[in-house]
Amino acid sequence: MVGNPRQRSGEDRERIFAVGDIHGCYDKLVALMGKIDVDWNLDKLIFLGDYIDRGPNAFEVVEYLVTLRKKYSRIIFLKGNHEEMLEKYLSGADRLNYLQDGGQPTLDSYLKHWRGEGGPIPEEHLDFFRSLVLFHETTDYIFVHAGLRVGVPLERQVAGDLLWIRDRFIQSKGDFGKRVVFGHTPFQEPLVQKNKIGIDTGAVYNNELTCVRLPDETFFSV
Repeated sequence: MVGNPRQRSGEDRERIFAVGDIHGCYDKLVALMGKIDVDWNLDKLIFLGDYIDRGPNAFEVVEYLVTLRKKYSRIIFLKGNHEEMLEKYLSGADRLNYLQDGGQPTLDSYLKHWRGEGGPIPEEHLDFFRSLVLFHETTDYIFVHAGLRVGVPLERQVAGDLLWIRDRFIQSKGDFGKRVVFGHTPFQEPLVQKNKIGIDTGAVYNNELTCVRLPDETFFSV
């Protein structure tokens, strides 16, 4: 992690760094965090969800993020559809879909670190999952995991769309009131459009993990 305290003024005082879907890719997460020039006193860091599943190191990723949250207050963690699936798996509401959609590597990662006391997932990690939010709004942007339904006010959007929507949102050229920054749908390179910016670049599929710095739209990837 890097961050050089410096003075900024006016509209450049707060920059926002948004990080795309990590999916258990711990090494890429650490490398990316070492690459971005976040100032922990002035800037905001937003993670867009899907920290777990498909990749091999879910435990390490969540442990890293939990530790990060203890050190710095200007961080927002959004909920992804994979965190919702884990929630349903743990409650017994839907076990099969979770295992079929990339959940087994997460369970394996936690079992590897389990010392036989309590459940395999530490309470601190469960608290992290419970604390995740569905969206974050700033003056100029809406940050969400999957996207929004056009024509629906933000306060009336449903969780199913915020976590799961794809084509209907991706193909929309409508005005969402603010530019939407999202993950969930992987692209070979960031999707940059007038009404949206997509930064899931498929890190878990041997592609890159991406962060965008706003408002200057500088992209970092590893």
